[in-house]
Amino acid sequence: MERSGEYAENYTIGEMMVTTAAKELRDGELVFAGIGIPTLATLLAKYTVAPRLSIVVESGCIAPQPRRLIMSVGDNACAERAVCLTTLYTVFSDQQRGLYDVGVVSGAQVDKYGNLNSTCIGDYEKPTVRFTGSGGANDIASSVGRTLILMRLERRRFVKNLDFLTSPGYLEGYDSRRKAGLTGGGPSAVITDKCVFRFDPVTKEMYLDALYPRVSVEDVVGEVSWKLKVPEKVKTAPPLTVREVELIRMLDPLGLY
Repeated sequence: MERSGEYAENYTIGEMMVTTAAKELRDGELVFAGIGIPTLATLLAKYTVAPRLSIVVESGCIAPQPRRLIMSVGDNACAERAVCLTTLYTVFSDQQRGLYDVGVVSGAQVDKYGNLNSTCIGDYEKPTVRFTGSGGANDIASSVGRTLILMRLERRRFVKNLDFLTSPGYLEGYDSRRKAGLTGGGPSAVITDKCVFRFDPVTKEMYLDALYPRVSVEDVVGEVSWKLKVPEKVKTAPPLTVREVELIRMLDPLGLY
């Protein structure tokens, strides 16, 4: 029998993304998390690194303690053992007032300043693909203390120019976000299936921070459409522990996310 502190031999890329995202969350924070991998990562954080962390669900549920995976914003699990059941209007108003620490977002495209497109591919009037749009993503990206971006690393997703700007990152870099009047702090990390990116504190441009085990710099650079900033020493993210894998599979026994 393996001990919970030992590294797991077998885990999926999705499980690596969930665990990496969970480690970005801090104890006591209030997290606006979407359904899917963001919620799964937040619940994992509560069982590991941040037991006093609280989740806010878009439908108005604050700090639920669900015994099973949340399947949608209208799922009964959103309300299970929640501290407060309020409205969508209330939680988004509180968010715009700066009361939430972290938001977890994603998109179809991201550029080097962490701006996101979840609206369309191609011309807006005659797109090749039309997506569901912002939902609450623009509000989250504009207002929370910091955002975590979760998406798979593919050249078609990590683009030099977005087809449509849905949710702001650092806009054109440097202090352009502040000049635009956005109150939130902007993205702190982009977590992918191969690595973790962060942002230069001055230029706000994305750079490679950490590789996953068995992934090379070349594997990452080849999937980015601009000249990626790569430091001389790139960190390596630790593999998953047996306990982390056990918890993820307990929370998502069917592997839905």
